[in-house]
Amino acid sequence: MLQMEASQLNCDNYCCMRIQLRGLEICLLSGIERPDAVKFAVPLLDLDLSNILVGYPLRHHLQIFLQVIFPVRKRQSEMPSAPQLKLVASTTLKELFDIEDVTLPVWLDGMCMAEYIPNLEENLRAQVSEAIASVNSRRLFIEALVPHFGRPLEAETVFCRRVSILAASGNFSFLVHLTLPIQFPKQQPILTFQSSQHFDSQGMPITSRLYADYPWSPRWDVSEMTQRIFEFIVEECVNFKKFCSDALQLHR
Repeated sequence: MLQMEASQLNCDNYCCMRIQLRGLEICLLSGIERPDAVKFAVPLLDLDLSNILVGYPLRHHLQIFLQVIFPVRKRQSEMPSAPQLKLVASTTLKELFDIEDVTLPVWLDGMCMAEYIPNLEENLRAQVSEAIASVNSRRLFIEALVPHFGRPLEAETVFCRRVSILAASGNFSFLVHLTLPIQFPKQQPILTFQSSQHFDSQGMPITSRLYADYPWSPRWDVSEMTQRIFEFIVEECVNFKKFCSDALQLHR
């Protein structure tokens, strides 16, 4: 069934007509300050994360749209220009994967959207599948930390992007915060140490720099990854303890 909605909006010298057809939005733009153009918002993948990710609390669909802006030719003799293309999605989706990292297929001369959209959707489906696999890998990684550090103090368990663990060396105890990138395991976790015993003049815990320069290989299994991180923390905690003591001297 065809559903159509039209309205005239005068704003900054623009006249806008919106037409909705089964989720497709068309906006006709005309004005003095920019060339005439036709903007499309084309619905692509419709994701229900509650059926994809364990523990996802919201039961609403997240849609990815392709924004397409076609310039209107002033004369029939003009060659048609390639449209401006941009993917748009909910900010929630950025915890799963970043659409700004998606490389859009090239728009060829004479191409129409009916030819362009299927290739783009196939590309997006592959990237979503890869992103979901990365979530599962991050979950296995967090579980593999337990034999070395015990149960995490905190863990984000839907997208599995953040986890905090308690570590100790002698009488020196500290937290280690791990941020797992979307591209895990291709990209390694970023570590931050936080003392539980040393505070600056503002009463804030003293923290380390960001660590992303320790041994890592995406080809290791998760037990090897966590073992190498454990070994790195054992080595680096000596330097961090000295850093905390030096920082206290500066704040006195």
